[in-house]
Amino acid sequence: MNLSIRTLPADVVYLIAAGEVIDSLAAAVRELVENALDARASRITISLWPSQWRVRVADNGIGMELADLQEAAKPHSTSKISSCEDLWKITSLGFRGEALHSLAALACLEILSRGAKSAEGWRVNYNSQGEAIAAVPAAIAPGTVVTVSDLFGTWEVRRQGLPSQSQQLQRIKATIEQIALCHPQVTWQVQQNDRDWFTISPGATARHILPQIVREVRLNDLHQMSVEVPSKGAENPQSKIEHRNSKIQLLLGLPDKCHRHRPDWVRVAMNGRMVKSPELEQTILGATVRTLPRDRYPICFLHLQICPSQIDWNRHPAKAEIYLHQLSYWQEQVTGVIEQALHLNVEVNERSPLASRVGTLLKAAEAKVAYGVSRSIQPTPDSKVATNAREIGLIELRAVAQVHNTYIVAEHAAGVWLVEQHIAHERVLYEQLCDRWQIVPLEPPAILNDLSPARVEQLQRIGLDVEPFGEQLWAVRTAPAILRGRSDCPDALKELACGGDLQAAQVAVACRTAIRNGTQLTLIEMQTLLEQWQRTRHPRTCPHGRPIYLSLEESSLARFFRRHWVIGKSHGI
Repeated sequence: MNLSIRTLPADVVYLIAAGEVIDSLAAAVRELVENALDARASRITISLWPSQWRVRVADNGIGMELADLQEAAKPHSTSKISSCEDLWKITSLGFRGEALHSLAALACLEILSRGAKSAEGWRVNYNSQGEAIAAVPAAIAPGTVVTVSDLFGTWEVRRQGLPSQSQQLQRIKATIEQIALCHPQVTWQVQQNDRDWFTISPGATARHILPQIVREVRLNDLHQMSVEVPSKGAENPQSKIEHRNSKIQLLLGLPDKCHRHRPDWVRVAMNGRMVKSPELEQTILGATVRTLPRDRYPICFLHLQICPSQIDWNRHPAKAEIYLHQLSYWQEQVTGVIEQALHLNVEVNERSPLASRVGTLLKAAEAKVAYGVSRSIQPTPDSKVATNAREIGLIELRAVAQVHNTYIVAEHAAGVWLVEQHIAHERVLYEQLCDRWQIVPLEPPAILNDLSPARVEQLQRIGLDVEPFGEQLWAVRTAPAILRGRSDCPDALKELACGGDLQAAQVAVACRTAIRNGTQLTLIEMQTLLEQWQRTRHPRTCPHGRPIYLSLEESSLARFFRRHWVIGKSHGI
């Protein structure tokens, strides 16, 4: 990064699509914080006096020398870019050189700064044109303190059009939280009217930041993944920089542990900045749609670290809207990473917070009679089922018992799981139906009565052949292959006529055809079901969003039975 501040050439200024707009206290905070992050700050303190329209942002970054301070607030003055080519390889949060100039025009601006290698600091004040009018030496540690006072004082009409003070504070809080997710290594201290408001402690990844922001979310509810993917060449012919591998960082709330009533925590960031990307947000929602309960939405933070030439930041004053080249490629990659995150492999499996409460559930006696078979678990013809689980990164599960003919007790190296057999089988059948949905003829046809025109239309909508067969009778001559030959096929077809799209029909078929709770299974059937279930794309929940398994780890068992006690000490010896 070029650390010298200079005025941009005219040809670069003309290429900048939109000027910086300071339209609120939150916008002022955002721009000052982004400058602090560009200065490589690891601690940022934000002080607010809303009634005085005053903001102060202090950081421990690299600071500025006097020569840079005198240029900092002039129009189009920046150290981030210097030529037209730099517009296509933006790596900093700020680059237009207009934020400080806009603040100088709208408020009283003062900057106190000391360079990292300088022996003294300087306090500089600016006039409304961004020119330095006073510069005096000042005692300060390396870093920068920017104070903006009486914002919009010369433009009272702007204040009148802004939201209430409490709403502005909430916007500031949301802005800081979003930036903190993108930069988890930074410590954030926020004060309001000289009193502590909130603090965000640093962490290794965004996984350590989100529980500080969304209080009902716990660390073990979240899974963090970082996957390198090949970069696609940008379509911008003016880009001349080398394309390197990109990185997709995914923070996903596990669907069996946390979700939201609204899609308010589906967020997308690119190269350190939160952005609006409706296409990628819909990709996230689509990839998790049949893993959550009805009318529930995922918690997901997606951070793309990609080649700068693939992003056009030069579209929006706040740089919140961007143009992403090769959008369909990134949608495909994001979908794959989400599916990988939802697998039950060793890396994804987290210790259940409920484990310490359910030790008594395992006090089941051994079965004293042979298991009967009322419904069989059909082996998957695919040879992958026989593959050793360790070879593909799955947890090696071994069926050991059945509790109340409902829960399969599965043992693995780190503890045991209770797997609800009906919804595990439902997940297996649902994904098989999605992959191989097949409508076959029924001989003889199923005869249904009392179907309304809407229900007839619904059956036809999902691809079934329905014909009148008499007064208030209809003959259904085709059906999903999985229902053919079943005695309850007519009842299943009536359920399918109740409404919904093809996906809802597939869920209904899978639910009806899955083994019922109360069905006795042999150990071989239990093991087969476990293997099929583990290899589904979304094994944590059924298509209705219900959790499929309960994890009881060995460490929790040890605590419950107090196996860490010293025997002599526990007997008072």
